[in-house]
Amino acid sequence: MRKTVIFLATLLAAPLLSAGEAKVAVGSNGIAIPDGYKDFRLIGVSQRSDDQTLRAILGNDIAVKAARAGQTNPWPNGTILAKLGWKHKPSDKFPAATIPGDFTRADFMIKDDVKYASTAGWGWGRWIGTELKPTDKPEFAQECVSCHTIVKDQDMVFTRPVTLP
Repeated sequence: MRKTVIFLATLLAAPLLSAGEAKVAVGSNGIAIPDGYKDFRLIGVSQRSDDQTLRAILGNDIAVKAARAGQTNPWPNGTILAKLGWKHKPSDKFPAATIPGDFTRADFMIKDDVKYASTAGWGWGRWIGTELKPTDKPEFAQECVSCHTIVKDQDMVFTRPVTLP
């Protein structure tokens, strides 16, 4: 009887235990979504008019410490920046306000001058949609470098850390 109760308790608890983060596929360049990225802290925000998205740029502890100290050019090795994007839409309660709509993607930049020397010192990753499907473009990282070259003088980072009062 006791074994049956333990078995049933385990069976019933299994969905609760697996209800957390689902495993997400690693990108074709070998980069995985960083553990704990949902607990990173705010570094900056942006809005893009070309694709109608709102973005929150989050950073791991190394990135936050560097941003607060003004030591972001260059960013220190170990920095991880997460750029989370949503389609923007007007608020149904306050139409003058723009709010996040559907989630579009999660982008990551991981700073390691040695490991990612061929891609300007950064590892680049992108996962699309709420299912977090990794981008499958073979030359994805080189596309990122090409775009980010216009901010080479900012260590390849568009984000300007926000200042807090």
